[in-house]
Amino acid sequence: MNPGLKLLLVMAIALEISFTQSLIVNVILICVSFIYILFNRVTFKALIGLIFWPLFPALGLFVSQWLYGSAGIHFAWILFTRIYAYVFLGATFTLTSSITDLALTLEQDFRLPSKFAYGVLAAFNLMPKINEEVQIIKTSALMRGEALHFWSPKLYFKAILSSIQWSQNLAEAMTSHGFVEDQGRTHYRVIKITAMDWVWFIGLFGIVQVLLFFIRY
Repeated sequence: MNPGLKLLLVMAIALEISFTQSLIVNVILICVSFIYILFNRVTFKALIGLIFWPLFPALGLFVSQWLYGSAGIHFAWILFTRIYAYVFLGATFTLTSSITDLALTLEQDFRLPSKFAYGVLAAFNLMPKINEEVQIIKTSALMRGEALHFWSPKLYFKAILSSIQWSQNLAEAMTSHGFVEDQGRTHYRVIKITAMDWVWFIGLFGIVQVLLFFIRY
């Protein structure tokens, strides 16, 4: 499915289950999302992370509602499964879609201004460089006998200064490659929303509506 439509579908379903109280639908969404992720050959480490990390907030909601809430244990299970439904729905997009494809389709098919699309793309591509720069700053500080922890303001101040320099270099590089703001552009790689994309989008969203309408437990 087109990455833009997939993101829209995931957000729409996640928003809808926020206002519904169907335990069975939550479980169905979790199972279907899990199977979809498996078919896309996601790493075992990523799967363990999807199961393990949401366990803490999910258990917190479950226990607080069960012990101190007035809606009963059924609603506690709804809150528990809702957390996992959010996580697995999000994973169907984040673990199976490319940020490059998303930026391109948002620009070409959803009329997002080019400066925002390429800005987001540049930010994601700079993340490894930022992590590397943070390690360099920490190492340099250790050589001077100073330990910079993740809560140290000096660490982030120096990282921000480096990012400002990179942003200027990036802007000059885009200009030198012919990027002109608010001007029409041709695309080396064209991403279009096909009829099959719309069929999948409408079909999946419609199935969720039917489930939510008929399954209230």
